[in-house]
Amino acid sequence: MTAPVPEAGRGDVTPRRYALVAGGGTAGHLQPALAIAEALVARGHDRSSIEFLGSERGQDAATLEGRGFPVTLLPGRGIVRSTAPRDLAANLRSAWELLVAASTAVAVVGRARPQVVVAVGGYASLGGAIGAIVHRVPLVLVNVDAVPGAANRLFGRFARASAVGWPGNPLPRAVVTGTPVRPEIAGVDRSPEGRARARRELGLPEGRTLVVAFGGSLGARQINTAVDGAAARWADRDDLAIYHIVGRRDWDAYAGADGGERVPAEGAGVTADGLALVRVAYEQRMATVYAAADLVVCRAGAMTVAELAAAGVPAVLVPLPGAPGDHQTANARVLEGVGAAVLVPDADCTPAGLVGTVEHLLADPERLARMGRAAVSVSRPDAADAGAGVVEEHALPGGGAGQGTAGAGARTS
Repeated sequence: MTAPVPEAGRGDVTPRRYALVAGGGTAGHLQPALAIAEALVARGHDRSSIEFLGSERGQDAATLEGRGFPVTLLPGRGIVRSTAPRDLAANLRSAWELLVAASTAVAVVGRARPQVVVAVGGYASLGGAIGAIVHRVPLVLVNVDAVPGAANRLFGRFARASAVGWPGNPLPRAVVTGTPVRPEIAGVDRSPEGRARARRELGLPEGRTLVVAFGGSLGARQINTAVDGAAARWADRDDLAIYHIVGRRDWDAYAGADGGERVPAEGAGVTADGLALVRVAYEQRMATVYAAADLVVCRAGAMTVAELAAAGVPAVLVPLPGAPGDHQTANARVLEGVGAAVLVPDADCTPAGLVGTVEHLLADPERLARMGRAAVSVSRPDAADAGAGVVEEHALPGGGAGQGTAGAGARTS
């Protein structure tokens, strides 16, 4: 699948890449990166000419496996934003690993000789961006949050262009391309038939109003606690269902005796007296979840906000407090500003606060319909292709960086 990294002194030459895509570590970075890479393939670039430069410690290897793109993984980890003594010690190690990874990435850029480097954010994008600057390769940034991440703020002035998800992003030479989402999310069917079909797939009653709550793969304790309290207050409601995606971090507090990953309340999925409640540890069928939901309660990560917009789902957004640059609040403001979401600060996401907000929204079905239409109005179905267009516009015309060799420490998968 992947071209090997030449060892220093061997004289091996890896075929010149068209693009080196640097970054990843989280789904929020990898998904738009993959979407743009696939769009470049659709525009006629050979899959083997697009190399990913990622992190060993993230989910990059598992996500990219089998997709046909060359992948080079860098050692090390990111810096923890904490001054606790234990974290300070870890950050000293991380700083050294960052230097090693950066030097490795610079060598990889020289070896790959790409026509353009695309930095999508995350730990591995630092070395890729430095490599682009050192080897004088055009650098294009991708920033899907409403505010720039730390790496993109650092390298924005060196970039030929920045493909951004939302208007108002302060990066230099920003081009609003939108945030690419998975095709199955963009194609969500929220018609009455599609909604009924999705609820059957999730094992939920079809004749109830459905509230979905989640906080990411690990979960969000504040949301989980609020949903617990709300469910207790709604225990007698036979017109309501909750699909609670708890997250793996808190799942032990909810798991059944068998330790399974799904806990339905008695009667869930059939006619029942009282609330229908299903809890799951994790959910991969998010397109089905979006199709089924009448209202979503969740965090405001960049990809979540983009998916809500693409699927046209009304939302109550609870931004993660302390997120770098308070980017989740900025993301939530995008949907709030067009009337597609209600923003609830984390401290206000209590059982009583959540009940009041949700009941107010559910009492006005026409408002929910307007919120869904407003969400769709700010989505960009062509985001991946638009991002690929920005990359092509700034790539070198058929040439690349000077030939080089990769340094020690990189792992290629």
